[in-house]
Amino acid sequence: MKIVCSACLLGTDCKYNGGNNYSEKLVSFIREQGAQVIPVCPEVMGGLPTPRVPSEIRDGRVYNRNGEDVHAAFTAGAQQALQVVKDENPDRIILQSRSPSCGCKEVYDGTFCGKRVKGQGIFAQMLLKEGYQPDDIEDLEEVA
Repeated sequence: MKIVCSACLLGTDCKYNGGNNYSEKLVSFIREQGAQVIPVCPEVMGGLPTPRVPSEIRDGRVYNRNGEDVHAAFTAGAQQALQVVKDENPDRIILQSRSPSCGCKEVYDGTFCGKRVKGQGIFAQMLLKEGYQPDDIEDLEEVA
């Protein structure tokens, strides 16, 4: 089995705040499956630094908390991560919840107030458009 996943879920410090979203649930699943893992971080792949100003999607574009339009970096990184998926042809794609790149089911509403809305991050949108079905890490047990 081959899995492409959000790098932060494996403990890579690539989140906006310099931290990660290490998931023991994912690591255990990888071990159980004997899976080959290909980590991606579309935001870093798009040239954004770690740490960085937090970003959210508003009106279909990505802006950081300072009001700067960072959509081009998010899109460039998502395109690179999508190419990895196409090249690797994984059995599963498992992504970080609510991320403006990787969110599969919901994202923050763009007001930086913590309000969640249904929708996908830029990378997840691209995956869906290409016919891939990424899984949200929070649903891993349900879809495993």
